[in-house]
Amino acid sequence: MSNATSRSGDSAERWLRLRQGLPQYQVMLGQATAQGYVSDPRMIAFIAARYKFVAKMLEGRETVLEVGCGDAFGAPIVAQTVKQLICTDIDEETLALNQKRNLFANIDFRHRDFRRRSLFSLPQFDAIYLVDVIEHIYTHEIHEFIDNLCGLLHDKRGVLLVGTPNKTAEQYASPNSRHGHVNLQTHQSLKEMLRLKFHNVFMFGQNDEVVHTGYAPMCQYLWGMGVGPR
Repeated sequence: MSNATSRSGDSAERWLRLRQGLPQYQVMLGQATAQGYVSDPRMIAFIAARYKFVAKMLEGRETVLEVGCGDAFGAPIVAQTVKQLICTDIDEETLALNQKRNLFANIDFRHRDFRRRSLFSLPQFDAIYLVDVIEHIYTHEIHEFIDNLCGLLHDKRGVLLVGTPNKTAEQYASPNSRHGHVNLQTHQSLKEMLRLKFHNVFMFGQNDEVVHTGYAPMCQYLWGMGVGPR
């Protein structure tokens, strides 16, 4: 053994000791996320980046609602920065599986369909967010849907954050995505929809993991943030 090794120890042994001391969790991915991890692993990075943006925008909020959480891959990223997160979806089976996998005390799962006001009962929230949801809701349903969400926001200070694929990028989407996307938005249409409901609207674009305020037609993904319900 050299003098340097004897003085500073063995780096491999040091790392192995550190690794062996880590807590062990049995964490399973949900069905949709697992499918993406196998078929297109890069997509997981894009999804995580979207939820990180949500977490940054809503940091410090007391009560937050996610609409259309799916298998809730991104929920812990948001829950890390807010006090209480309620995740909702129309898929009761997926929600039950989410609850079984849930390791986070400040995340709760509930079945809700926000297209119909009579079918849900929730308190008011500081913020509501949707990631990859509105493109799946038919045009004739979308305004009542947004109105119902606005009704759950605190007056004046409530925030609605909407993330959705850009219609201008539809030509690059997979056949499965095209089949499911029935209400794609452009930068302008999303902005106009939110302006009808909020006093202040802020728009962003996203390409892969990068969020920016660049040329809207070249954005693969859109963010619209409404602040202060009308």
